[in-house]
Amino acid sequence: MLAALKDISLHRQVFALALPMVLSNITVPLLGLVDVAVIGHLEHAWYLGGVAVGGTMISVTFWLLGFLRMATTGLCAQAYGASNRSSQATVLLQGIALAWGLAALLILSHGLIADAVFSVSDASDAVKTYADQYYSIRIWGAPAALANFVIMGWLLGSQNARLPMWLLIITNSINILLDVLFVLGLGWQVAGAAAASVIAEYSGMILGLYFVACQWKRLNLPPWRSQLNKVGQGMGRLLRLNRDIFLRSLCLQLAFSFMTFQGASLGDNVVAANAVLMSFLMLVSYGMDGFAYAMEAMVGKAIGARNREALSRTLISTTFWSVVIAVLMTLAFALFGDAIIALISDIPAVQREASRYLPWLAAVPLVAMWCFLLDGIFIGATRGREMRNSMFIATCCFFLIWLLLSPFGNHALWAAMLGFLAIRGLSLAAIFAYQWQKNIFLEEACSNK
Repeated sequence: MLAALKDISLHRQVFALALPMVLSNITVPLLGLVDVAVIGHLEHAWYLGGVAVGGTMISVTFWLLGFLRMATTGLCAQAYGASNRSSQATVLLQGIALAWGLAALLILSHGLIADAVFSVSDASDAVKTYADQYYSIRIWGAPAALANFVIMGWLLGSQNARLPMWLLIITNSINILLDVLFVLGLGWQVAGAAAASVIAEYSGMILGLYFVACQWKRLNLPPWRSQLNKVGQGMGRLLRLNRDIFLRSLCLQLAFSFMTFQGASLGDNVVAANAVLMSFLMLVSYGMDGFAYAMEAMVGKAIGARNREALSRTLISTTFWSVVIAVLMTLAFALFGDAIIALISDIPAVQREASRYLPWLAAVPLVAMWCFLLDGIFIGATRGREMRNSMFIATCCFFLIWLLLSPFGNHALWAAMLGFLAIRGLSLAAIFAYQWQKNIFLEEACSNK
């Protein structure tokens, strides 16, 4: 362990993969802020409401299909570690084919999806009209958006985090500039915001394919046309892995959505306070995600090379820095939480309400870091079944904790969320410890066909 902690080159490798992803993640909330700002300057509130509802529909849909990135990262990293150039090429082509197939389904069924969502929504007719307009335009960006998941995952699996960073930063920057031009400059209102995102997504895909071509040449991979006949080979494994990660993501979305909607039933001040604290939780996820991405790429590489020592050193170094970051976040929330809340909201009632639940949030980084790290390990090992099962157990425990503590109101929700994060980490840690002790983790991961 000490040897790994003293290895400066290993720490550099971790940060070379983690920091670019943390930096690129910062552009995501910035884009959302600009969307709200430009639409918020229009004359009617229903424009902003329409973008909020339509944007949520798109975000949830695309987020649930984020398995395309995760599965591609793990499979590509293993192929990279095994120096299997043919598999590296095939993983990308399989991922793109699956992404475009799913995008076609979304486009064909988007009308049915919109009707189903609006039928259970209490939004006004004006908000529904503009939400439908926004969603109907944004859905045409699905082929590019889903392909970008695969491209990012493939580049990261190839041990290159700088190119995905620039891909995200440039794509989101284009989106921001076009937002301002189309909405404020040309007066296209909601349609302008949607069109800006679609153009940015296709611009990102073109740039991403250029990055792929550069990486393809650098790795000396075989011509892509020669790999087309291999796209069907191993597709079953890819589909099973994606299925398991999708079900895991669905459970995760269920828990977070329940947190939001149940909080809304406890009063306006509570839902506003939870919104403030949940923004802190997203900050934690952006910070920890970078190290989870590093773990995915490095674990997959070590497993592909069947190098137990490299895998062990990866676990030690990445865990060390994750603990450091988690401790710093916890101290920041504990010492400066009230000041940060005051920066987000100047409403005294909301500030008081958020401060009541701040201790729950201060504990989140130290608890949640294990979820992110272990997710990274199992994604790198392409073991979706364990991730799915542990998430199912954690989700059941989330609702059980909430039911048992529901008389305590919002404290019950935060206790359930903390328990949810803890059980996710503990269950995956137990599985990993067992497989590591039995010396089967490496072999099972490599032979998981």
